Amino acid sequence: MNLIALPAYTDNYIWMLHHQGRALVVDPGDAQPVLDALASKGWVLERILVTHHHADHVGGVEALRAATAAQVYGPAREKMPAGVMPMAQGQSVSWQGVDFQVLDVPGHTAGHIAYWGQPPGMAPVLFCGDTLFSGGCGRLFEGTPAQMLHSLDQLAALPADTQVCCAHEYTLSNLKFARHIEPTNSDLQSYESHCQNLRAQGLPTLPSNMGLELKINPFLRSRQATVRASLQQPTTTPMDDAGYFAALRQWKNDYR
Repeated sequence: MNLIALPAYTDNYIWMLHHQGRALVVDPGDAQPVLDALASKGWVLERILVTHHHADHVGGVEALRAATAAQVYGPAREKMPAGVMPMAQGQSVSWQGVDFQVLDVPGHTAGHIAYWGQPPGMAPVLFCGDTLFSGGCGRLFEGTPAQMLHSLDQLAALPADTQVCCAHEYTLSNLKFARHIEPTNSDLQSYESHCQNLRAQGLPTLPSNMGLELKINPFLRSRQATVRASLQQPTTTPMDDAGYFAALRQWKNDYR
């Protein structure tokens, strides 16, 4: 199997897996990049996976289904286009011999889900939508800090070689903030240089991998002393894990 990132809009990626002329796509906010890829290669689209309800993730679903008759799967707890098969934690989507496990990861939206699978001959893949980004995480539009922290803990427990397939090219801006939080993190410094070189060549920074994210992503490291020391809370009231995470997320919201 092969994994490719199809650029869409200004910074979205629509992820496509293909194998022997068959294809699966994730979060097609725009149908045209997918239709173009299918036409140029002569592939048949069989599955569409959706992580959450935002328009830049579902906008192309109906056009793709009309053009290809692909089966569509999406979060059970969010409003989806008609005909989408509802999915929740404990269920799976099978395609070309791969069982993609569904994980409930609320926070960015109330019913956000992710998909994790082990394609043959590849490192595992995680399609995490807008829950986890390289060096960052999604804004909390509908969920709570405690929910997002629990969601990220679930993802952090996946195998270290899991390919992290985020839906946006936010890496460099995330790493700028991460470096502000942990300025002495050598893994972060090396990764930022690597990503700068990729973007200078017009290449994606993604996929990342979970082992790397655990070393450089402040939202996966919110319990680390180096991250908490940077928060410099003016209050002496003790905070729990969700409180530290909330403070970190708010700082990122306001960071320029």
